[in-house]
Amino acid sequence: MKNFARKFACAALLTGGLAAPAWAGAEPDYEQVHSGHYQAILGDCMGCHTAPGGKAFAGGAPLQTPFGPLVAPNITPDADSGIGNWSQEDFRRAVKQGIAPGGRRLYPAMPYPSYAKMSDQDVANLYAYMRSVEPVAGRAARGYGLRFPYNIRTLMAVWNWLYFKPAPFTPDGAKSAAWNRGAEIVTGPGHCGDCHTPKTFLGADTAAALTGASLQGWYAPDITANATRGVGGWSVAELVAYLKTGHNAHSMASGPMAEAIENSTARMTDGDLKAIAVYLKDVPASAAAAQSGAPANDPHRVAGGEIYRDNCAACHGAQGKGENAIFPPLTGNPILQQSSAETLARVVLAGTQAAQTDAAPTAAAMPSFAWRLSDEQIADVLTYVRGSWGGAAPVSAAAVEQVRRGLRRRD
Repeated sequence: MKNFARKFACAALLTGGLAAPAWAGAEPDYEQVHSGHYQAILGDCMGCHTAPGGKAFAGGAPLQTPFGPLVAPNITPDADSGIGNWSQEDFRRAVKQGIAPGGRRLYPAMPYPSYAKMSDQDVANLYAYMRSVEPVAGRAARGYGLRFPYNIRTLMAVWNWLYFKPAPFTPDGAKSAAWNRGAEIVTGPGHCGDCHTPKTFLGADTAAALTGASLQGWYAPDITANATRGVGGWSVAELVAYLKTGHNAHSMASGPMAEAIENSTARMTDGDLKAIAVYLKDVPASAAAAQSGAPANDPHRVAGGEIYRDNCAACHGAQGKGENAIFPPLTGNPILQQSSAETLARVVLAGTQAAQTDAAPTAAAMPSFAWRLSDEQIADVLTYVRGSWGGAAPVSAAAVEQVRRGLRRRD
């Protein structure tokens, strides 16, 4: 009876979670597949390897990098276009060392520098799960568009020599079990630094871990213990709520973070979410340079206030307090206080939709104002918002125009 319950729970997770099983031949080790399913959640494999509206793990949409677009490949067990012919050792080397069968080197957009911290057993479990998902034929997701010389894969050997220092996760005996579990997830399978850590000109992480970085036309914010720009002003419970639902009293997730919440953090256990929060609250606060907002009588801020009252106050409120779980607050929102206004400009220009999770199924949305407001008007309203409730630097029309051009290129 116990074995049947495990099988039933595993099958329910597979069919209701990430992908339906396609078992053939010998019956799989259900417990191992179940564990591997959770590793896929921790690693957010779905986020990169599944295109919008596409089959699970059959290949993703182009990932825009500073070096050109990359497309995450098919990782279903299809023998021709997926990983159906890969052995467990092939899979381990790809995940933890960035080397695919035949010696083909992977780019670190596949976060093997972080996955190197995963245990071999966790990777073996993930392999068992990936072998159980539905095979999908097709090679459309194999294409790459990196510019020369970045398209020369053998150069990755040099990159690895410079930047890839693989090491297993080592617990810190001076910290709590929750802290260590959070550190293991954040620096390992969760690969949070891939988005939130600034990069060198060759795409490697800098030493300023988790202090914020530009990514695919968004600005992944500071998530250190900085009290204004980071999560230092959030309680552990508020951080857990954000990761589980996509919003809390301070902010609401959108863009790539909304996708990460939908595919990954909202599906994690409450214990792991609390562990992540405990760890992030203890990450040394970033030493970001102080900013000052435009003075209240600045002409651009004054004009921005008028634009805000006409276009924004109906949802976000005259005092920027928003409406919990429907419209995000602007007062005290760390996004307003980042060094870059890239995300703010993008949201105003293109609109956005918040995360949709089981705990918060109504996904709030914001329309595009690109048709209604000029670059200068958007810069003015962002200057007003950042100056009024973020104490952050003014925004120029040139900065907004750059974001608008980037959106046109992506379209």
